[in-house]
Amino acid sequence: MKHFFKLVLIFCALAISLSVQAQYPTDCIDAVIVCGNSTVNLNVSGIGTQELNNSNTCSSRENNSIWLQVSLVTDGTLGFTLKPNSSSIQEDYDFFVFGPNVACNNIGQAIRCSTTNPSSAGLVNNHTGMRATSFDTAEGPGPDGDSFVKWLTVSAGDTYYIVIDRPIGNSGFTLEWTGTAEFSSPPVNASNPIVTPLNLEKCDTDLPYGDGFTSFNLEANTPKIKGAQNNVSVTYHVSESDANINQNALTSPYTNSSNPQKIIARITNTITGCFELADFTLTANLGPNFQAPSPLQECDTALDGNSTNGRTTFKLNSKNPEILKGQDPSSLSITYHESLASANTSSDTGVNPNSYYNSVPYQQQLYVRIEDAANKNCRNITTLDLIVNALPLAFNTSILQCDEDGVKDGRTIFNLSQVEQDLTGNTPERSVSYYFTNTEANSGLGSTIDGNAFKNTENPQLLYAKITNDVTGCYSLAQLRLEVSTTSAYDAVLNHCDDDGEEDGHYTFTLSDADAQVLRGLPTGLELFYYQTYNDALLEVDPLPNSFKNAIPYSQTIYARVENSNACYGISEVVLTVFEMPNVQLVAEAIYCLNTFPEPITLYSDVIDPTSSTYTYDWSTGETTSEILVNAPGSYSVRITNDNGCYKDRTINVSPSNSATITDINISDASQNNMVTVLVTGEGTYEYALNSINGPYQDEATFENVASGFHKVYVRDTNGCGISEQQISVIGFPKYFTPNNDGINDYWQVDGVNDRFQPKTTIYIFNRMGKLLKQLNPLSKGWDGTYIGEALSSDDYWFSITIQDGRTLKGHFTLKR
Repeated sequence: MKHFFKLVLIFCALAISLSVQAQYPTDCIDAVIVCGNSTVNLNVSGIGTQELNNSNTCSSRENNSIWLQVSLVTDGTLGFTLKPNSSSIQEDYDFFVFGPNVACNNIGQAIRCSTTNPSSAGLVNNHTGMRATSFDTAEGPGPDGDSFVKWLTVSAGDTYYIVIDRPIGNSGFTLEWTGTAEFSSPPVNASNPIVTPLNLEKCDTDLPYGDGFTSFNLEANTPKIKGAQNNVSVTYHVSESDANINQNALTSPYTNSSNPQKIIARITNTITGCFELADFTLTANLGPNFQAPSPLQECDTALDGNSTNGRTTFKLNSKNPEILKGQDPSSLSITYHESLASANTSSDTGVNPNSYYNSVPYQQQLYVRIEDAANKNCRNITTLDLIVNALPLAFNTSILQCDEDGVKDGRTIFNLSQVEQDLTGNTPERSVSYYFTNTEANSGLGSTIDGNAFKNTENPQLLYAKITNDVTGCYSLAQLRLEVSTTSAYDAVLNHCDDDGEEDGHYTFTLSDADAQVLRGLPTGLELFYYQTYNDALLEVDPLPNSFKNAIPYSQTIYARVENSNACYGISEVVLTVFEMPNVQLVAEAIYCLNTFPEPITLYSDVIDPTSSTYTYDWSTGETTSEILVNAPGSYSVRITNDNGCYKDRTINVSPSNSATITDINISDASQNNMVTVLVTGEGTYEYALNSINGPYQDEATFENVASGFHKVYVRDTNGCGISEQQISVIGFPKYFTPNNDGINDYWQVDGVNDRFQPKTTIYIFNRMGKLLKQLNPLSKGWDGTYIGEALSSDDYWFSITIQDGRTLKGHFTLKR
């Protein structure tokens, strides 16, 4: 007999796992169908309905039994040897055979049976069964017989019931089939785990979202499992127990009960009842995990020409880290959309996340699409509220105050807080801070002014009041003018750019440059000395040299003492100010793609923190804008000057690059390791990919183990100057084909030949004896495995191919039926 597969059923374990309503193979109607002439390894436990009363001549009944159903597909003999798993002579197994072709409700008398007790009969082992060397058809009970009876002579189409019973012992048994007759073969799982995998994964798109439960179409796997088999049915079950006894079959759409969940498919031959089991997994993809973003708030601005229109520019992707909640940014794709419909469309890239100018004033809701980078169908959508906060009102104000400090120098103490209601329009939830310059007020980095006790530094003096909304943080500026009576000496200001090479806010001033300011309108013949502190000037100690480097960076006040015949005429303040230089990267690099000529690229002045000052630009090209367009490699420079007259020169070196020119492609094909080498020229640095413009790309120009057929080679400039491509053909041929008209591998043909590549190739096919069977047109479907209209048998066949380029290839392939 042929052995096809092994059927293993442990019925003790099965009985534990099945539900109360389950049926067991302890009765004829529930008999296990045995297929494939396999060795059967079984166990028995208990009985169902007692069916052996008065049905046999071996004087026995069911104790611990199992029913088997055997159907034959060929004529011949049928026997078996039953071997208990325990070799103990006390282990006693009996058997009974009914048939052929009887009904369970009318099984008649057993045509074979053995109830011999091996211990009582003095046998050397506890085996039993049917064999060719025995002649009796029934033996037992007790010491009668040798446990073996004559085997059966059977015909194709006959069906028999075999009852295995264990009156004594507790071990399982093995049933080894003998004889020449063959059983029905079970169906098979025709799916291929690589080509037609059974595992089903689906995004959780059923309400409620995110619970891990969604509906699946189990029957989508049926054609994969059945393949080309006929008379086969497939049912689906939640357990192997249900599948084995064919109960509680599932229907689609089916909602998984756990995630992931294992499903058992029962593949049954509808004619013989033989079955096989296969399993696969259902997985409900929950979609990306995310955190709903908090509202994104910005203050209204005058940068768009209107500081009260409720519109400004938002950097939406500043919310990405909050949404990602610590996840790998490359695992998720986040896009922003003005409508839910746009967010629901995976092909819609949404609005610019780096610079979005809100279309709805003051408050607008956007939709955020968070999708799995590896599976665009798995996505979640949330909302992001954009809020534009109005700027607070601010009103220019002035304070006129007498010189009440006893020193007639035009300096006095001001209590700035007394005019805060005037500055804010008496609006609640407002804070006021004071600055010397507009720039300092906007940056918030200027000198700190004590508003309760401020002594003016010049007369009159203009301060800047910053009015901040305590809730939103938005601010507006107002001017605060301070004025006191005039003095006999005048304050002065010395300014200089921080261009001594260190940019630390320090500069060596020539103090005499302030003389004219201090002495303006005063009598001639006065002397002037400079001191670091007011007390030094008052006491005439430690006068400063004419070349003085400020000790306090960026802004320091020193004191000028005016004397008349060594008598103090007056003391005034001299403010030394060091202006910051433009914050610029002095040297930059750029690429110009020669293949885009005459299309230009943009060169930027790239001032860091450009809002802190107003700049002018003088390019080497004569242009005066912050950025210029160029369409040629070279060196370009720009002088960037801030509103204090301080400047720096920036140089941008534009290097050439280009998309690749594919000069040749060397192909080594029709081998175990097909190789493709790409030869290119061009000014760029290149990387290479095969069959996908999106890569992956590699630095090497050679590809190994290239499949035969048609491919496309891509060459990408690493500087971003474009991708070149070219179609190629790699010659090869399949090792086998199966001309059974199932639509798969029905023809044998050379790969890599079409009306464009090698169309004049000649192909000859021979049998083992060298007889020419077919001269094959290289542009046809291929050879269908026939000769003069007759289908040829499964065998190896030989070919000789003369490729249009002059190469000759020979080899063989297999025809399988």
